[in-house]
Amino acid sequence: MRIALAQIITGRETERNLDLVRDYARRAKAGGAELVVFPEATMRAFGNSLLDVAEPLEGPWAAEVRGIAAELGIVIVAGMFTPGSSAAGTRKVRNTLLVTGPGVDASYDKIHLYDAFGFAESDTVDGGTRPVTFDAGGITFGLATCYDVRFPDLFTENAERGAQVNIVCASWGAGPGKVEQWKLLSRARAADSTTFVLACGQGDPASVGTEPAGSAPTGVGHSAVVSPFGEVLQELDGAPGLLFADLDPAVVEDARAKLPVLANRHKF
Repeated sequence: MRIALAQIITGRETERNLDLVRDYARRAKAGGAELVVFPEATMRAFGNSLLDVAEPLEGPWAAEVRGIAAELGIVIVAGMFTPGSSAAGTRKVRNTLLVTGPGVDASYDKIHLYDAFGFAESDTVDGGTRPVTFDAGGITFGLATCYDVRFPDLFTENAERGAQVNIVCASWGAGPGKVEQWKLLSRARAADSTTFVLACGQGDPASVGTEPAGSAPTGVGHSAVVSPFGEVLQELDGAPGLLFADLDPAVVEDARAKLPVLANRHKF
């Protein structure tokens, strides 16, 4: 199965961000991809208000993405924001991955919220509660978002639910050592779970001359495809781009036969 990772840099305008989805999805389809992954916060970049764009999965933004996927006959994974709780007078959103395309309609709410490095995602976002997998092209995929990549159990749980591939959509925070951590964690989670990892992040705004939006995590690039042995097969730099890779489930079977970490692991 051929897949594509769309390393884009989104902004405040949701319509412009939809144009990016449309453009990169068309290019992915033209390159033979059956599935294209977009980053976290595809709907609107962090550093902007999220409450005023959050909408249900049946809302107009998601409908536009579904329309693009249906028109092209390709599965699209993209980060958006859906309404969360409004308890005690505080309105929140959910950090959601929409998955849509031929025979596929799924969503995942980010479980581990990014309360780290001076940023408190939990102030404005409700966390998800359950892992999500979906099937496309004869392959089972698990879903994760950004900070989730620091938590191995989600990836191994997805694998135990049948995932041969784990998708990580991110808008990674910049800072000393952060690119190295992103690379290390993506490789480690592939090896932990003996799955391919599709690590798709927002591009680095500095690569196109855009100033950072305060402390908001707006991306560092370096989207990558990692093998079940933890080998980086394809990687982008910080700039926007489209990456293609061919996934063979037999590679996962081979990895699990040679390195049966899922079968050998203990739960304490």
